[in-house]
Amino acid sequence: MSQVKITTSLGDITVKLYDETPLHRDNFLKLAKEGYYNGTIFHRVIKDFMIQGGDPNSRDPQPGAHYGTGGPDYTIPAEIIPGIFHKRGTLAAARQGDEVNPERRSSGSQFYISWGKVYNQGQLGQLSKQLEVQAQQQILNKLAMEHRAEIMQLRKNRDQAGLMELQNDLIAQTKAIAKEQGVVGLTEAQKEAYTTVGGVPHLDGQYTVFGEVTEGLDIVEKIQNAATLPGDRPKEDIIMTMTVID
Repeated sequence: MSQVKITTSLGDITVKLYDETPLHRDNFLKLAKEGYYNGTIFHRVIKDFMIQGGDPNSRDPQPGAHYGTGGPDYTIPAEIIPGIFHKRGTLAAARQGDEVNPERRSSGSQFYISWGKVYNQGQLGQLSKQLEVQAQQQILNKLAMEHRAEIMQLRKNRDQAGLMELQNDLIAQTKAIAKEQGVVGLTEAQKEAYTTVGGVPHLDGQYTVFGEVTEGLDIVEKIQNAATLPGDRPKEDIIMTMTVID
């Protein structure tokens, strides 16, 4: 099991890295061993959500500067694994949005640690349905993009009957794909975690989770409670160094 200690000005956090996500595990270990993260800050902190760091531009941070765009000159293929989700304390990779990054490739260095909140059963039931609908909509959007030329031609011809027929066909395909992929909202394991430990369920299936905190969750709590400036940067810089634990 690979572990990394993140030493911060508020205390130490130890994370273990998942073997199920080897590309992210090996990249994080490589950067930590090289000292890539040393001297950088947690540049984005949102209470009841997460803490984010890993921007090399935040080394020797300047007052009033905004960080979050830096990183190495590569991204990492997504390793979004069913059954690995954003319970409180999970380590995940930041990334650019779907509109410019439809493959959901991860940032080469930026990461976040989830915090979120604890949900009651009613809240979680509603959220589970929303996530199921969201997943189906993503499938439909992808199918629509694949048929974009056909859709544009039908619109150009003002062929409403043809558009309706294609729409019904794409909806049927969406339902079949969703069933094949097992799109069912939240699993029982997710529901158990989010009603006891807490976390950030709306990020599930969207970002690669590649580890979790094993020690120092109280330090994560301190960081996510830090007072912040506009842009979510803490008022007092929280500087980190990393050490790989053999």
